[in-house]
Parts: sequence; structure tokens; C-alpha cells
Amino acid sequence: MGVRRAPPRTEGIHPRSAAWARAGLDPWIRESLRDHALAVRAARSAAGAISCASRLAAATWLAGGRWIFAGAGTSGRLAVQEAAECLPTFGLSRARVRGMIAGGNRALVRPVEGAEDDRRRGVTDLAHLRPGPWDLVVGVSASGKTPYVAGVLDRARRSGARTVLVTCGEGAGVPRADVRVAMDPGPEVVAGSTRLKAGTACKIALNHITTGAMLLAGRVREGRMTHLRTASAKLRERAVRIVADLGGVTASRARKMLDASNWDVALALRGVDRRG
Repeated sequence: MGVRRAPPRTEGIHPRSAAWARAGLDPWIRESLRDHALAVRAARSAAGAISCASRLAAATWLAGGRWIFAGAGTSGRLAVQEAAECLPTFGLSRARVRGMIAGGNRALVRPVEGAEDDRRRGVTDLAHLRPGPWDLVVGVSASGKTPYVAGVLDRARRSGARTVLVTCGEGAGVPRADVRVAMDPGPEVVAGSTRLKAGTACKIALNHITTGAMLLAGRVREGRMTHLRTASAKLRERAVRIVADLGGVTASRARKMLDASNWDVALALRGVDRRG
């Protein structure tokens, strides 16, 4: 008789979820929201690893390398989202920040069955980006066992790229990463639905890896985005506030300086700094 393997940590049964559900919708939502706070606690417990990953990301960026984020399912959507949001927030180039999801772009809006189990596809998808020692590859796997992510990280290591694994599992099913951000938010209120606490914890970790890196790279100054892309009216108003606050000038003066710099926030701030 074979030995029964224990399920991954992310597949555990929540000890109180059923009782909350029996009590009714309102109690279930109230208690589930309280339980969700464990995602923040789990991320906080991994602060040291997140800092290491952030420093590695900053060093990669300042050396001219790329960030490549990869995952499957919810983790893949988080990976692609993080890559996409870095572009306007920090004024980064798409050529240097990429996101990959198992099953390709169609998996962003609908499930692609079996894509996460294709380790070979993870290898080939990353190979198409031609990673090298100058790049950082961040694999996101809630369970820590996703074959697609294992393939991505395996190819990354063989290419000499630096690697980070962001996970809420044991991470035994993927190659060793240079930095392992391991979190344990506990079982989900719906067993195995890692779009809940595990997804939240992974998103928190990714947000802090990239934002911390940009802080070290000088693209965040006194809590402001100094290189944001002003692609909408809302962002142009934000740019005015940033230049006015950091430059110590009026909103009217800030707007004129932004107009003169073609709404390049960093350039406008340099103009303010030169004027003293």
C-alpha cells in the first residue's frame, strides 16, 4: 500500500470556515475579512527576504538588466499585473520589465486548463526572452510546486540570471532560487482557493519588491513617484502636486515647469532643483 502524501500547505482545510458559513453570510464575511489580515502578517514575517529581493531587483535595474515576472493562474495574473503597473508608476520601459503567464495572454481573462502543469513550456517561454546574467527572474507560485514556474526558474538559473521565488508553500517543487520569499497565511476559507489570502500575500510581496527597488534606484522620493508617466488628466494633476510639493513652488509654477519639460516629472524637478 502506497504512502499517502500530505497535501500542499495551500490546500489545507480551514478549521472554522464551515462554522462561519453555517452562521450565515454576514458572520462569514466578517470573520473571513478578519482572517484575511493573516496575509499581511505572513508578508510581514518575510520582510527580510522581501528586502533581499528588493535589493537584488535594484541592483539588476541599475546595472541595465531586466525584470521578468512569471506565474500560472492567479499567480501568473499577479506577475503580469506587477510588470504592467511598474511601467507607468515608475516610468520604466516595457523592454526591461516583462510579465509571463502560463497559457499566454489569453490566460489573463480565461482559464487555460493544464497550462500550469507544463514545465517544458515554462522553459521555452523564458528562452524566447533570452535571459542572461544581467537579468532578474521572479517566479510566483502560491503552492511552491507549479511545474510551469519550475521550468521558468530552471531556465533562468541555467542562463545565469538571478532568481526570486515568491510563494506561500514549501517551495519543494521548484529549483532553488537566490532569494526565496516564503509566507504562510494559513488555509483558505475555501480550501485551495489561493486567489484569496495566498494571492493577497503574494501581491503584497511583489509590490514591496518593486517599490523598494525603485526607492533604492531614486525613482521614489519622499513617498512620491518622481518618474511617473502623465498619461491621463488624473496623473497630470498628480504630477503638478509632486513638483509643487518636492520643489517648494506653487501649483501654477509647477504646471508651467511641467509644460516646459513636456510633462516629464523628473526633468521638471531637476529644473526646480537647479533654480534652488
